[in-house]
Amino acid sequence: MLLDFFPSRQLTIYLAKMFALRIIAVLAMLVLVLMMLDLLGKTGDILAIDGNGEAELWKYASLRTPQLIARFLPYSVLLATIITLAGLNQNSEVIAMKAAGLSAHQILAPLLLMGMIVAVVSFAFNERVVTRASATLKAWEAVEYAAVPDDPAVRSNVYYNDGNDILMAATAGGRADATVLTNVTFYERDDNGMITRQVSADRATFAGPGWRLENASVFNVATADTEELGETVVAPGVEIGQVELRRVDPDAETLAELSRSIDALQSAGRRTSELEAKWWHKISGPLSAVLMPLLGAVAGFGLARSGNLFIRAVIGMALGFAYFVVDNAALAMGSFGGYPPLLAAWGPFFLFLLLGETVLVRTEE
Repeated sequence: MLLDFFPSRQLTIYLAKMFALRIIAVLAMLVLVLMMLDLLGKTGDILAIDGNGEAELWKYASLRTPQLIARFLPYSVLLATIITLAGLNQNSEVIAMKAAGLSAHQILAPLLLMGMIVAVVSFAFNERVVTRASATLKAWEAVEYAAVPDDPAVRSNVYYNDGNDILMAATAGGRADATVLTNVTFYERDDNGMITRQVSADRATFAGPGWRLENASVFNVATADTEELGETVVAPGVEIGQVELRRVDPDAETLAELSRSIDALQSAGRRTSELEAKWWHKISGPLSAVLMPLLGAVAGFGLARSGNLFIRAVIGMALGFAYFVVDNAALAMGSFGGYPPLLAAWGPFFLFLLLGETVLVRTEE
């Protein structure tokens, strides 16, 4: 039976509870220290804006903390694994469990189960909290902490190229064909890059192709004349996919939102391999919490009195950090098109899963 993989109920609860408490303690320590260091660098920029005070510092901390939790939760699981197993080993509890007939996999089973629970919680936390906090924080940083925009999805000071011509707008809001630009200026330029006409309007919507300006006026540089055009269409080369590409932030979008963004870009013929890798990594990233007990397991076995406990702990930590290095490198290679998106997101996970299992079987089973 599957339940035979676990030790007794009491021992499973004992190990899982010990592991969970250490994860929480290590994560709290890391987030607290890193948040303090982050505030040291950002406090001056935030307080430099008139009207900003202590409330804005707390607001920044509330937006930044979810990002730190999401980023360092896998590290916390790794360190908690090493601390838990090293303590059990040093107190001869691992020897007692193995003498009772438990295999290394059965000893690790409660930790793997807790890692799975952490992965599920991490995924839900990323989707419901981190994406919203990231969107709001990046929008706030874009205006240099002047104010938190009402709609974090609205981007400020955007521009798009249409050959030699340039379409600029103060803000871009909405999604796909419902995108709306405000305070729009369209510059027509000659082959030498000199502006020949300037078309201005308060609002523009996607006309497919081009952008429909409402209540537009045109300034002719050669004659210095201004003329009212009313409604006109400009920038036929600026497609909706180009606008979507400039606004997609995978860290600020949920799995479903990122799927829609990828579909919109693919329909416009845009390259989406980087976004596809990030889409898969939204799933494989939280699952790294399941991998950490396996990679750090080397610290829990072997005789503590042999003097190798510290070396085993270092090896477990090295394996865990090697995974994060390879994972980031694979994502970077996926962004450049060196790896397929699926391989970039899942390759490191399965590679270190096999590596950790091999080390455990060869040394303890």
